[in-house]
Amino acid sequence: MAGTVAVISLGCSKNLVDSERLMKMLESVGYDVIAEPDETFLDSDTERHVVINTCGFIGDAKEESINEILSWAELRRQGRIHGLYVMGCLSQRYPDDLPPELPEVDRWYGKTDWPALATDLSRLHPGSAPYDRVLTTPRHHAYLKIAEGCDRFCAFCAIPLITGRYRSRDIDEIVEEVRMLVSRGVKEFNVIAQDLTSYGRDLYDRPSIARLVDAIADVEGVEWIRLHYAYPNEFPMDLLDVMASRPNVCRYLDIALQHISDSVLSNMRRHITGAETRALLAEIRRRVPGIHLRTTLMVGFPGEGEKEFEELMDFVREQRFERMGAFAYCEEDDTYAARHYSDDIPDEVKQERLARLMALQEEISQEIQDTKVGTVQRVIIDREEPDCYVGRTQYDSPEVDPEVLIEKTIPLARGSFADVIIRTAYPFELAGAPYENTTAGDRC
Repeated sequence: MAGTVAVISLGCSKNLVDSERLMKMLESVGYDVIAEPDETFLDSDTERHVVINTCGFIGDAKEESINEILSWAELRRQGRIHGLYVMGCLSQRYPDDLPPELPEVDRWYGKTDWPALATDLSRLHPGSAPYDRVLTTPRHHAYLKIAEGCDRFCAFCAIPLITGRYRSRDIDEIVEEVRMLVSRGVKEFNVIAQDLTSYGRDLYDRPSIARLVDAIADVEGVEWIRLHYAYPNEFPMDLLDVMASRPNVCRYLDIALQHISDSVLSNMRRHITGAETRALLAEIRRRVPGIHLRTTLMVGFPGEGEKEFEELMDFVREQRFERMGAFAYCEEDDTYAARHYSDDIPDEVKQERLARLMALQEEISQEIQDTKVGTVQRVIIDREEPDCYVGRTQYDSPEVDPEVLIEKTIPLARGSFADVIIRTAYPFELAGAPYENTTAGDRC
């Protein structure tokens, strides 16, 4: 064994996929790899290296990345690790500023050149397929990254500055990756990109997300497909036909809307109006009955007065999103908003608006969750706790959405499916028991 490499992944699930791919490359050149280093790692007799995959999207994420680097830089100075490497969004965004400040880092990589790390470390060329990876998620679910980059250039967003222009992966390669993961036990695929809506335009001259999802749904063994990070402008309506007709495509769509006020949407450079947003949501719900929509909203963007914020509150009351997150605007270096607008809404006003919006959403979530009491839901089992099993419905993505707490009346295997009758509802959690008609194949 050449040594042990700890790969620490910060930020989003798209970063996690890159980390998993790097781990497979490092394995192929002889390294042992781990995702959660502890004292055992630090005290081992092997040569020890650490890779930090950073996030540089917003201020809090950048601070987390810097603090992680600093903590490992101190261990590098002490000689407790033999190499420290940094990759990802933060180093891509600040390639000239960071190295002089952190000389303990042996080498820096960005969002696109990180595959060279395995070769640089070992002087060997990785023997793994470009899409092969070590899964750090539970083996029954995986994230499936279908593209990199973004062409939208919203006023507030630094992602295009970090990732570059949109680059779709080939459908055949993605389907081959899905087959490989299914052979390893993966049943649930969370499809991710900075923007699902644009998938395929660069390769096939037309939006092709519907074609891709249809192809993934054809793969035997794929139980659930869940779609994350669609963009509302130029939404591919043929995707709705696939969602409605394919039983293994979850009735779930993550579509970030950001706001509803026409003036704020214009300032954000979202290229859509409030009326167009409402029409799109109505059509999605009409064509995919029972769909659960997850969205992200922003408060405190320049130009959002109390009138515009109340319009946003009314929109949330009207739409009753099943899943919703929100954040307060924070100016990001070099974005259109940073160059052209004054960030003049006080932080205390932003935080007060955020609190009001999320309090409203909690009420709505409770009401929606209450409608599920007495229903039987198909649930995938994620883990076992001392007092219950914990799983999710098709409407719940890992890490971000509600879980289902299941009584231990019968044994249930991790990664299996069970029918669960819901007995209690909370704003962000359900509780129930295995339904008596649970199929034998889903039991231990």
